Amino acid sequence: MGKIILSGDRPTGRLHVGHYAGSLKHRVQLQSDSSYEKIFIMIADVQALTDNADNPEKVRQNIIEVALDYLACGLDPDRCTLFVQSQIPELAELTVYYMNLVTVSRLQRNPTVKSEIRMRNFEASIPVGFFCYPISQASDITAFKATTVPVGDDQEPMIEQAREIVRKFNSTYGDVLVEPDILLPDNKACMRLPGIDGKAKMSKSLGNCIYLSEEADDIRRKVMSMYTDPNHIKISDPGSLEGNTVFTYLDAFCRDEHFAQFLPEYRNLDELKEHYQRGGLGDMKVKKFLNNVLQEELEPIRTRRKELQKDIPAVYEILRRGSEKARETAAQTLSEVRAAMKINYFDDMELIRSQSRKYAGQEDQQ
Repeated sequence: MGKIILSGDRPTGRLHVGHYAGSLKHRVQLQSDSSYEKIFIMIADVQALTDNADNPEKVRQNIIEVALDYLACGLDPDRCTLFVQSQIPELAELTVYYMNLVTVSRLQRNPTVKSEIRMRNFEASIPVGFFCYPISQASDITAFKATTVPVGDDQEPMIEQAREIVRKFNSTYGDVLVEPDILLPDNKACMRLPGIDGKAKMSKSLGNCIYLSEEADDIRRKVMSMYTDPNHIKISDPGSLEGNTVFTYLDAFCRDEHFAQFLPEYRNLDELKEHYQRGGLGDMKVKKFLNNVLQEELEPIRTRRKELQKDIPAVYEILRRGSEKARETAAQTLSEVRAAMKINYFDDMELIRSQSRKYAGQEDQQ
C-alpha cells in the first residue's frame, strides 16, 4: 500500500503566507508525487470550535474562505480529497475511544497545548474540548490511516502524541491503526514564519499576517512596515540578520532567478546578506525586493481565487463530495476499531451464536 497524507487547517479566517510556506505549498507539490496513494485535506471546523464555541458563525463563514484558498493555491479535488471535519461523525466516536488511552497529566505535558493555552489566556479556565484536541487530532490522522502528516515543527508534539495513542491502541486491541510520520518543509525558514511585527509566530489573532488573498497594495504596505534590525539606523550601519523578519521571508520565498528579474546587482541571497551585514544597504531597498518576490508568488493565487469566487455553489459541492468520500474511509476504520475493541455486538455473528449455544445448553440441563 502506498503512503497516505492527512493535513488541514482551522477555518478561523483566510489563510496567510505562514500557512502557505509551512505546509500548503508542500501539499500542492505532493499531489504530483506518485509515492502517495491518497491525500486527505481537512477543514478542521470542530477543532476551530474548541476555542470559538461562542462564535460558530465565525467558523461557518470561514469554511468557504479556506476552501477558496486551497483551490486557488492549486489543491486539485481530482487528486486529493477536500473535506469538512464536522461532516465525518466517525471522527468524534474515535476521539471518545482514544480518550481512555491518554492521561490528563500527559495532555498537560504537551508543549503545543501549553503554548496554545498561554496564547489564548486559557490558564484559569480551559475548555475541555480545547484541552483534548490532541486526542481529536489523533483521531483525524488515524481515521484515514495516514502515514504522513505535513506540518510545521510546532506540531511535532501533536504527532508524537498521536503515535503514542496508536501504539497504546495496537498493543491493547491488536494492530489496526497506522503510526504516522511528520513531514517537515525542506526549507527551515518555512517551518515557522514570523509575523510582520517580528513576533515568533504569524497569527490571525495577532493581526500580523499577510493573507494569500490580499490585494497588491495591501501586501506592499505590510512589507514596508516589516520589522528589521532596530540598530540598523543609517544605511552605512552594519545590519543584523538575526530576528530580521525581511530576511526570514526572503529565505522562505526568494530564488536566484528573482535577483536577475528584480535586483540584478546581486546574484543570489548570500550576496545580498553579505552586503547588508557589512553595511551600505538600506532596509527600504531590501523590502522593495521582498515585495516584488511576494507579489510574483501571490498574484496567480489571488487571480485564481477571484475566478473561483464567481461560482461559490461549485466550491461547496467539491466539499460535499469530498466529505462523503472521506466519510467512507473513516467508517471503514471505525468498523475495524469497533471489532478490535469487541464492541461490534450486532455484527459479530460468532458472538451471537456462542451466546445462543450457551443459553441453549443451560436449558438442556434444566
